[in-house]
Formats: sequence, C-alpha cells, structure tokens
Amino acid sequence: MPRVVCIVGPTATGKTKMGVAIARRFGGEVVSVDSMQIYRGMAIGTAAPTAEEMGGIPHHMIAVADPAESWSVARYVTEADRCVQDILRRGKVPVLVGGTGLWLDALVRGTAFAAGSQGGRIRRALQQRLQEEGAEVLLDELRQIDPETAARLHPRDEKRIVRALEVWQETGETLTRHDRRTQELPPRYDAVYIGLDFADRADLRACIDARVDNMVARGLLNEVRALLSAGLPPDATALQAIGYKQFLPVAQGVCTEAEAVEEVKLRSRQYAKRQLTWLRRNSDIHWLYWGKDPDFPAAIQKATEILLAEGLS
Repeated sequence: MPRVVCIVGPTATGKTKMGVAIARRFGGEVVSVDSMQIYRGMAIGTAAPTAEEMGGIPHHMIAVADPAESWSVARYVTEADRCVQDILRRGKVPVLVGGTGLWLDALVRGTAFAAGSQGGRIRRALQQRLQEEGAEVLLDELRQIDPETAARLHPRDEKRIVRALEVWQETGETLTRHDRRTQELPPRYDAVYIGLDFADRADLRACIDARVDNMVARGLLNEVRALLSAGLPPDATALQAIGYKQFLPVAQGVCTEAEAVEEVKLRSRQYAKRQLTWLRRNSDIHWLYWGKDPDFPAAIQKATEILLAEGLS
C-alpha cells in the first residue's frame, strides 16, 4: 500500500506547523483534512494556514469550495484522493493534516460510499415523502428493511433516514450490509500517525482560548459580515461552523461580541474533547505531548525519528 503521513490532534495543538515541517523533511506536500477549510473566504475562522505558515510547501484541499455548498464526506474523499494520488505519482509524500476524524479515516481507508447523489430522483421522492408523511413513517419503513441502521437513528436524524432508504432503493443492499462489506476491505493507504496534544488539559484550554482571541483580533466578525454581504444565507452549512455560528448573531445585532467570544471558546473546547475521543480509538497514533510551552524543535526531531523507524526516508 502507498505510504502517507497523518498529523492529527485536537484543535490548536500545532498540526499545521508540524505538517509543514514533516513535509519539508521528507519531500512531501500537505493535504488538509478539515471540513471547514475547504471553503473560500473563511480563512480566519477556520485557522487556515497563511502563505507564510505554509512555508513554500504546497497545500491541497484548502479554499476549494464555495461557502454556499455543502460537502459530504464522500465528495471530500473523492477530491482529496485525487490530490493524494497526484502527489504519489510525482514521487512525493502525502502529509494529511487536520482534525476532522471521520474524513481522515474515510480517506485513509478508501471508503467506498454507497450509491446516491444529492438531488437524485429517488432522494427527491423520499424528501417529498418526508415532508408529507413525517420522519417517523420513514423510520418505521427502515426498521422493516434495515433494523440495525434504524436502531441507531432518532426521528430527528432525517438526513440519515432518507440516506439509508435511498441506498436500499438504489442498490437493493442495506446500508448495514454495505458498511460491513466495505469495512472488511483492506485500507487504501498505509498510514503513519503522529498525534499532538497537551499533557495538561488546562494548557490545551488556554491555547484554544488564545487562538479564539487571535481570530477575533484578526477580524472574524468582518469575515462573517463579508459572507453575509456576498449573499450567503444564514442557514448555510459553512455558517454553522464554530466561530461563524456564534458571530452570526453579532453581525445581525442580536448578540454582543463579548458573549460570542465566550461561546466560541466553550464550543471549541467541547469540540477538542470530541476530537480526542475519536482519536483515542486509533491505537496506531504515536502521541507527542506538549508541556505548557510547546517545544517544536524537539517534537519535530521526535516525529522524524518515528517516521524514519517506520521506513520513511
């Protein structure tokens, strides 16, 4: 299997800097694995790397989508995998950097997604039924077809209910069976994982708070206003991202900036906890732990030693 390097960890732990350093050391290029950095015009709130932070290393999958779009994990994997394959064909090392765990896992595994597309005939028919009959009726139907998937879903999970029925109607295969079959396949890439985290949770929280303050100082509110002025509807997926969702009421004049800042910090800390919960399931991650003040030269040296031991050169 082709080798890739994955730099993972919760938000605000220095993944971008580490990814650039590793790409430079091993002749690689960075592929962003961030569900919000794909959008244009959202560099501040998503902490997308600046040209200076990229340090001359090519970065892929950043600012490739219109904020009005809503990307699925399937679409991301399709587009990102093209980048990975191109990097490999040119004899470079793909360095996957980001904190969206589901997207990273799907990219590394090469997950085969079941049939179905946004706006297809079957989906439109199911969405019409959803409006007319309600989610509970569709969920009852799913229980007869795919009880395992149905047992995991709440009536409010309307998109997933529609998706499961769509897969069945298009393919004759339940979503449970599809997922089980694809999980039995070997992964597409041989990944070496470097994880970054703080040894003390208080230091991680402080780093997250400092990052939020920096985003605000750089003009997060103006970025939100610019998106709205460009015609982006308030309910767009892009504006549901942490930071944008909390500053939207500020731009609309129904919330103070101070209130929004505290809410962004809270939601960011909660997100970091969810990221760690996801990552802890992966026993292949080589974790590097920061003290109060991250020592990047030492961490880069340690990461380099790990990658050399894993056969990279």
